[in-house]
Amino acid sequence: MAEGRFISYLRVSTAKQGASGLGLEAQRKAVADYLNGGRWNLISEVVEIESGKKNNRTKLAEALRLCRLHNATLVIAKLDRLSRDAAFLLNLQAAGVRFVAADMPEANELVVGIMAVVAQAERKMISARTKAALEAAKARGVKLGGDRGVIPPAGASVRGGAATKAKAVSRAGDLGPILAEIQANGAKSLREIAAALNEKGIPTARGGEWRATQVSRVLSRVQ
Repeated sequence: MAEGRFISYLRVSTAKQGASGLGLEAQRKAVADYLNGGRWNLISEVVEIESGKKNNRTKLAEALRLCRLHNATLVIAKLDRLSRDAAFLLNLQAAGVRFVAADMPEANELVVGIMAVVAQAERKMISARTKAALEAAKARGVKLGGDRGVIPPAGASVRGGAATKAKAVSRAGDLGPILAEIQANGAKSLREIAAALNEKGIPTARGGEWRATQVSRVLSRVQ
């Protein structure tokens, strides 16, 4: 049973299909059937006319941006509406956007499972290399053991701070068009912009409501 917020992404390959509605109506019905029941909110529907062979799609990028802004799940009618490229699907997961396919709801877990298998394989290889290195060191007469305290590598805190800043800048980029629209509609003060964001149902990065100070920080990044 569907729960939460959703952004629907529908895609057809030709302008003729888009104009006639052929394919779109079937996809729209599949999404509606999937969402039937439960407590859900379909925030927006994004339609794209583009070949499935292309991974660089503007409307899909828009749908992903909306998902990040609203902390929503991307819902599609069929898994091949995104791409048949497994690497592309994994990149979606890495981008931090949840997605589900109406014809294969377990696909979300499937992708996570693939990533888990890869991570597990990497851990096994690291463990094997570490064990081999320790055995080689022991054979050379190196005394193993002693202080096992973990010393963070040089620059670790700097890299962590850079990652946090990069994430904030990325979110500011997602918010840019929304902020421009709000300001064009007459909102001048930070409080007015915060109120407009709250009215649109767009949460802050931490999931709360907007305040003037948070708007100020985002505007400084956008500008």
